[in-house]
Amino acid sequence: MKVTVSVCGRFHAFNLAQQLQTKKYLHKLISTYPSFAITKFGIDKQFIHSIWHLEALSRSWYRLPVWLRGDRNLQLWFVEEFDRSVTNSLSSGFDLFVGWSGYNFWSLHRAKELGAKTIIERGSSHMHYQTEILKEEYERWGLKFTETHPGIYEREIKSYADADKITVPSLFAKRTFLEQGISESKLIHVPYGTSLAEFYPVPKEDDIFRVIHCGGINLRKGIQYLLQAFYELNLPKAELWLVGAIAPEIKPFLAKYQSDRIIYKGKQPQNQLRWFYSQCSVFCLASIEEGLAMVQPQAMACGLPIIHTTNTGGEDIVRDGIDGFCVPIRTVETLKEKILFFYENPDKREQMGRNALEQARQSLSWDEYGEKIVNNYLYLFN
Repeated sequence: MKVTVSVCGRFHAFNLAQQLQTKKYLHKLISTYPSFAITKFGIDKQFIHSIWHLEALSRSWYRLPVWLRGDRNLQLWFVEEFDRSVTNSLSSGFDLFVGWSGYNFWSLHRAKELGAKTIIERGSSHMHYQTEILKEEYERWGLKFTETHPGIYEREIKSYADADKITVPSLFAKRTFLEQGISESKLIHVPYGTSLAEFYPVPKEDDIFRVIHCGGINLRKGIQYLLQAFYELNLPKAELWLVGAIAPEIKPFLAKYQSDRIIYKGKQPQNQLRWFYSQCSVFCLASIEEGLAMVQPQAMACGLPIIHTTNTGGEDIVRDGIDGFCVPIRTVETLKEKILFFYENPDKREQMGRNALEQARQSLSWDEYGEKIVNNYLYLFN
């Protein structure tokens, strides 16, 4: 088996490629990242095909103010230009093509023409479910959801039908595909891992109770509900740390729930995150929609118990009542209840943190992920 992996950006594709390389199944990794950045993930340069100029153009465009970006057709242009470049770069010599949903449509068909089997990687819920629930959430707050470009939506939906298989990272994501009529036999379900060499506990430097959110600070991540829950609890000697980039849409909520106990830590490099996790007591992800947020296994590997919603993919890796708690989306009172439980029960909090750490070490490494995903790939050829 020889596998070509195609990704616009990074996601978990470099971890996948590294696992395939170790097992001698990697044929090529196509990405918009420059080669020197990819080799840091242990990928041999001989396997890399970099379309770096698109990454440079895309990042420059996204740095522009929203009002200046204006026409979202450029978003579609980047996707189509990547797909066109991948299509032109494909040649015989591989027998499995793994491409990221939305970004690989023409290239998927080219891979089929070359005789390869095809898999679409979908890191979130079904595109229809994702779009509808996020439209609903934005409307709750008097905003319009414009993130999903209609052209990208169409490409994504078509790729679901055209690919031989679709990979999803969680039972939550899988259910959204089944609800849209996708056959279970077409789905590959393998949860993501994390780097145990990069994420591990380091000493906590004080005794302050802290809840940490790591990731985008936006409506999709449910920050509006977490802010309200923490603010209303008003716990003495407690803090909420927000690590990530703030979206303009969330600024009114930060102003409404302003407190010296709610602390914005900014966007941090991944190799610094273990310190931030380790200075905290509980990790909380109140997301409205995710596939499987990789910050969850990261936090577990740093010894934190997890509070997550039903729509984060957390149920695949967090044992409810053992490593943390699962709560419904948009439930401020339940978030308050679980945060208060950890605040008032330090012994149980520490035990659940130890449980989470052990769970991460036993079953959430990238090597575990690699074994599972490769076995699923090989099954296609049996």
